[in-house]
Order: sequence, then structure tokens, then C-alpha cells
Amino acid sequence: MKIKEVRGFLFALVVSMILQGCLYSKVQRPLDTDFENTTLGTKIGVSEATSILWLFAWGDAGTKAAADNGGITTIKHADAKSTIILFGLYAHLETVVYGD
Repeated sequence: MKIKEVRGFLFALVVSMILQGCLYSKVQRPLDTDFENTTLGTKIGVSEATSILWLFAWGDAGTKAAADNGGITTIKHADAKSTIILFGLYAHLETVVYGD
């Protein structure tokens, strides 16, 4: 391989690693650190927030809002979900709580 071809390949590799998830990303993660003793409970509550164009945002994706929406008084576990498109041009955040 020629030096220019190797440089081009390395450049493309580095750029793809840096921009990974910038065009579209959908992630769900737990908001808990004790996974051995996690119990979910009988109720589920969800709260959401959305942002468009980095200018307009609405909703409440907090844990209290999710608990209130599910009628939960004791939160046992929570998850966070996010969908981000085009560097955050569109973003949708969701909090899911489990409890009784």
C-alpha cells in the first residue's frame, strides 16, 4: 500500500470513531448502581422531554414526574432512555421508574 492510501484509511478510521453516534443514537441505561438487589415493583411510570433545533424544548423527564404519572410512591428502580439525531438537532429523553 502507498503512504497516501494508508493515511486516507487511517483518517477515515479516526473520523468514523470520533463521529460514532452523532447522526443517530438510541440508548437505554439504568439509573441504579445496586444491580444484585434490584426489584422492579408492580407499577411503571414514564416521563418525557423533547428538544428540537436546540431552541425549543418541552416536557419533564424527571423521576418525580415519572413516579407521579405511574402513581408510584416508592421508587425501586429507574431507567433513562435517549434518542438523539444529528448532533442533538432532535432529542427525546425518557425516564422510566418502577416501584409501588
